[in-house]
This record gives sequence, C-alpha cells and structure tokens, in this order.
Amino acid sequence: MRAKTLMKSFVLAALMIAFTSSMSWAQKIGYVNSQKILASYKEAQDAQERLNKINKEWENEAKEMQKQFQDLGQQLESQRLLLSEERQQEKQQELQNLYMKIQQFQNEKWGQNGEAVKKNGELMQPVIDKVNAAIAKIGEEQRFDYIFDTVAGNILYANPSQPDLTEEVLQELEKGLESSKK
Repeated sequence: MRAKTLMKSFVLAALMIAFTSSMSWAQKIGYVNSQKILASYKEAQDAQERLNKINKEWENEAKEMQKQFQDLGQQLESQRLLLSEERQQEKQQELQNLYMKIQQFQNEKWGQNGEAVKKNGELMQPVIDKVNAAIAKIGEEQRFDYIFDTVAGNILYANPSQPDLTEEVLQELEKGLESSKK
C-alpha cells in the first residue's frame, strides 16, 4: 500500500515537473508598429514638425545661394565680351568658389554626418526613449517574453492571435503626457 502511494506521489511529482518545464517553453510574444506609433504620438509629430521647419530654412538658404550662382553665371555670360581676360578669370573663379560653397553647405546640412542627421537624433531620441520605455513597461506588466517591431522588417508573419500592442503603447505614452502636463 505504501509502495502504491509512494509510486503515485512519484508519478504526480514527475507530471508536475514535466508540466512546469513545458510551461517554461511557452513564450508570450507581441508586436508593435513603430511607424504608426511615431505617426500618432503627439511628441513625435511635434519633433518632426520642428525638423521640417529647420530643414525648410536650410532649403531656403540653399535656394538663395543657387540663385546667386545662376545670377553670377548669367552676369559673366552677358559681360564676357566686355571684360578683360583677367577679369573674366576672376569672375570665373568667383563662380567656382560659390559653387564649392554651395556643395559644402549641402554636405554640412544633409550629408551623411550632417546637421540634419544630428538634429534628427537630438529631437527624436527623447521620443524614441519614451516609446521604448512604454513598450518595456507593457512587456513587464503583461509578462511578454518578446515584443517585435513590424517596421524593422524582422516579422514576416504575425498570427492574428498574437497581440498587436501598438495601441497599448500609444495609450501608455498618452498617460505619460497627461502626467507630465500636470
């Protein structure tokens, strides 16, 4: 009798261990659409608006410089017959210097490490940090093992039963806005 009880206890313990270990294999996965979050989140919209305004100012500067370049080129062409060879070369050099200045300006503003890239990081990084914090909070509170971003291109398929946490992240961000306004 004791052997049967001992055996039942052993089988029950083995089943509990198997059940527990199989539960640890189950993972809770969710995903977000970061593009939708950034398009809907007011702080991200404001940051993008500021970036657009700065970019527009730089574009206007570049257009003005290009207009000067065109005017100087037309002036040189219209006066070519009246100018001495030396004066033509001076004007040509002035035109070339202005062209180089335009190229340098464009590279400084929109080049690979230009001011536009730096400004984008400066204005968007705090927003991205808040989005990541909201995602982390939801992940911890709801015990997700992984939360993927559909925009990053690393999800080729999401089963409809997997939760899309985009709206929850937006709600969490809005809560943060309300508390920071008070």
